[in-house]
Amino acid sequence: CLSLSSKRCKSSCPHNTNLSLCHQMPSSSGQPGQGKKIGHRGVDASGETTYKKTTSSALKGAIQLGIGYTVGNLSSKPERDVLMQDFYVVESIFFPSEGSNLTPAHHFPDFRFKTYAPVAFRYFRELFGIRPDDYLYSLCNEPLIELSNPGASGSVFYLTKDDEFIIKTVMHKEAEFLQKLLPGYYMNLNQNPRTLLPKFFGLYCVQSGGKNIRVVVMNNVLPRVVRMHLKYDLKGSTYKRRASKKEREKAKPTFKDLDFMQDLQDGLMLDQDTYNALVKTLQRDCLVLESFKIMDYSLLLGVHNMDQAERERQMEGSQGGSDEKRPVAQQKALYSTAMESIQGGAACGGSIDTDETMGGIPAVNGKGERLLLYIGIIDILQSYRLIKKLEHTWKALVHDGDTVSVHRPGFYADRFFKFMSSTVFKKTLKSSPSKKGRVSLMVPKCSGPGAAWSASQLPCERDENIYDLRGARSFPTLEDEGK
Repeated sequence: CLSLSSKRCKSSCPHNTNLSLCHQMPSSSGQPGQGKKIGHRGVDASGETTYKKTTSSALKGAIQLGIGYTVGNLSSKPERDVLMQDFYVVESIFFPSEGSNLTPAHHFPDFRFKTYAPVAFRYFRELFGIRPDDYLYSLCNEPLIELSNPGASGSVFYLTKDDEFIIKTVMHKEAEFLQKLLPGYYMNLNQNPRTLLPKFFGLYCVQSGGKNIRVVVMNNVLPRVVRMHLKYDLKGSTYKRRASKKEREKAKPTFKDLDFMQDLQDGLMLDQDTYNALVKTLQRDCLVLESFKIMDYSLLLGVHNMDQAERERQMEGSQGGSDEKRPVAQQKALYSTAMESIQGGAACGGSIDTDETMGGIPAVNGKGERLLLYIGIIDILQSYRLIKKLEHTWKALVHDGDTVSVHRPGFYADRFFKFMSSTVFKKTLKSSPSKKGRVSLMVPKCSGPGAAWSASQLPCERDENIYDLRGARSFPTLEDEGK
């Protein structure tokens, strides 16, 4: 490699860096020819995960020290309205290992910690009812848990011990795109905090060893305390949308669209009110994503089979097991469960039976088994740039363009919405009366201008045409209601 010209080496080098660093870069496992490096994520000689050659333990430590400092520092500043310039502020603090008059000593390499738009993100956290001390306690008081099945993105994921927050490493372009997105994201959340879109609570950067590691703090869609019998990543596309053989061999695989259509041919059946509320939320979210020219997002779907869990408990001969119910009092964020995301019970004071549903959306499968669904839209930081346009063009030449997952934002939103509202989620003809041991399905009664859609406001069964995303772009105004 060193004998070649600099230009040629860089073009073929997967690390896209200078020659000396490239030549010294160890393999992902620390031993030549062993292990596998995905993106910036690798494994060192001791078997520990690394990200941009920074060990996971050092990264976790830096994140906790940095967030502890920045949130504590922000709490001393008076609260005020968010101004336009707040979206572009970047605060920076240096953490030498020996400590300083502002920062504590630590046993990690020296690093600099940057906080993006601190005042704007403080507002987002307040909007979701997250107090600064709760945020600090969740993120900084207990060790972060590294997720063992991080996926093919090359990102590293950490989960807080109380199940509230996910910390994800993001690429430079994704972090940049989120910064540009913030003013529109702010406007959207102000209009409607009930959404299945990711809830961003903070954007940070750890600078260490000449590398920038950007991380985002988000809501956790799939609680660890509830066993997910099935997990899907759905895009509404069929091109190469089947879990690989390697993925299927995992203890908790993530399946894809073709797997769903094969495994759950009857879809997931919801009662009428819940289906309407879910579809309304999906419709609104798809239009928001399209307006920001975002595509390639997925619906993350976790399925907890209550009847199967009951059988498993009986086989184990105990009533406890791994499906402990999550105590409601521990939940910090409003609208954070799947049920609240579509109904907004937390804002309306409605009674969602959280003890029974554990925050999931009640449903049944084709066999009539009772399910709890945990859902959220993920991977929204993909802007439809030139690289994506090129990716779609060459895929469309070889395959049917309409089945390719990377598509122009308008088409992508339409296809995603139609797949979710017709193939994945289906409406039962009528709400069945509650039986003993059956989860009660109800929509909270809400009133007032800021209230969630009540059952009477939602489209009824005869309003099938309202579920066309194209039609939703020319939604009738209140004056046109009578026409």
